[in-house]
Amino acid sequence: MVRESLFLAALLFSIGVAGVLIRRNAIILFMCVELMLNAANLAFIALSRAAGIEGQVFVFFVMTVAAAEAAVGLAIIISIFRHAETVDSQAFNLLRW
Repeated sequence: MVRESLFLAALLFSIGVAGVLIRRNAIILFMCVELMLNAANLAFIALSRAAGIEGQVFVFFVMTVAAAEAAVGLAIIISIFRHAETVDSQAFNLLRW
């Protein structure tokens, strides 16, 4: 069961990395980061049976960071959309020198 869970976590993480590297839409990038965080959570849960309760505690920390990241990230995306009227990450250069 652990092997299958870790394989699924690796697959989800790989899909998330591919999405971040390939896609330009900021919202899809955001969802791919969330997919990677959920893959890490799945790995923590899969390994918590062997390692103890610490894996489940880490999942709560990751979920807290993901919730904060979602709130701040969506606010930034909405602000950029209002300013540039697009969410294409190649179209705006507000944070570049």
